[in-house]
Amino acid sequence: MGWLIFLLVVVVVAVAVSWGRKYFRREIDRAKRINRANKKD
Repeated sequence: MGWLIFLLVVVVVAVAVSWGRKYFRREIDRAKRINRANKKD
């Protein structure tokens, strides 16, 4: 049973990462630009 839970967690993490990259790439890029602008000050 333990390996089944582990496998489920791995699948959920993989899906979350792929979904997050697709939907939040623009947000991450914007955050990086804001952070760079703040560091210049």
